[in-house]
Amino acid sequence: MIFGQTWLGGIVTSFLLFLLSKFHTSVSGESGMATEGEVVCVTGGSGCIGSWLVRLLLDRGYTVHATVQDLKDESETKHLESLEGAETRLRLFQIDLLDYGSIVSAVKGCAGVFHVASPNIIHQVPDPQKQLLDPAIKGTINVLTAAKEGGVTRVVVTSSMMAMTTSPNLPDDIVEAEDCWTDIEYCKQKGLWYPISKTLAEKAAWDFSKEKGLDVVVVNPGMVLGPVIPPRLNASMLLFSNLFQGSTEAPEDLFMGYVHFKDVALAHILVYENKSATGRHLCVDSVSNYSDLVAKIAELYPEYKVPRLPKDTQPGLTLGSKKLMDLGLQFIPVEQIIKEAVESLKSKGFIS
Repeated sequence: MIFGQTWLGGIVTSFLLFLLSKFHTSVSGESGMATEGEVVCVTGGSGCIGSWLVRLLLDRGYTVHATVQDLKDESETKHLESLEGAETRLRLFQIDLLDYGSIVSAVKGCAGVFHVASPNIIHQVPDPQKQLLDPAIKGTINVLTAAKEGGVTRVVVTSSMMAMTTSPNLPDDIVEAEDCWTDIEYCKQKGLWYPISKTLAEKAAWDFSKEKGLDVVVVNPGMVLGPVIPPRLNASMLLFSNLFQGSTEAPEDLFMGYVHFKDVALAHILVYENKSATGRHLCVDSVSNYSDLVAKIAELYPEYKVPRLPKDTQPGLTLGSKKLMDLGLQFIPVEQIIKEAVESLKSKGFIS
């Protein structure tokens, strides 16, 4: 009798394992995991967002063409080459966004493109046309042209929340979301060239998509923070890091949406893999005035001399990332983002 129970139990166990394996296969298929060896290109692969995107794409089984500015610069390449799966499924390409030929080589043979590369400079610059506008706008057109000519099926463009929300003259009761655009003239008056570059580059992408019939979808992240993979900081993390040195620098006239690097990378993958995803996708966990974020940091880390900034309010500013949440993205909360960002800065020696 004991033998019979054991034998029967073995059959039941095997059957349950079979059902679980079928369920796992079904879920994996529905989540849009990469077909074996599917090749995609990530421009700006060495940066803070790009590195996270490359990492998660490799984790999902993709073969990745990641672009850098200088293949001889280990600060751009070493952290990518050390990622799991990089040895067999990562190729690095040196490109210049204004050199179409260099982009063609990176995109060749790819099914999809993630266009992340763009100047990430939020402070004043002496030559905004050369330093921000040309690489952002002309670079986007070059990448999309290479994608179209190369038979790419879908391009995900990294835009910014700043292409939506830098419009302080909007009525207070307006809910700013994916249908809102930054006020270019206001930004020019204030010298806010980064929002201008992101807005015009995104509009150029939509114009190209419409005229040439290329499938384009856009992710609009807010202020991206969290654990840093490369040895250099992006503008958001540099601004964050400077707070711990007592800096009172604050972006003018800008409300911020905060989001984790991992969530931004996942958002890119979700809108690439889900062909029903269309249009713009605001990508933030929460939105507040920058002074509120600084106050939260001061509360969590009283041992640092984090400054208190003047309190500003803009009643009625409401944003939400419903489109991405509907695709299954669960955002990491802002307090966890702050803590992970601080630990990363400590581990890399940016703060003590």
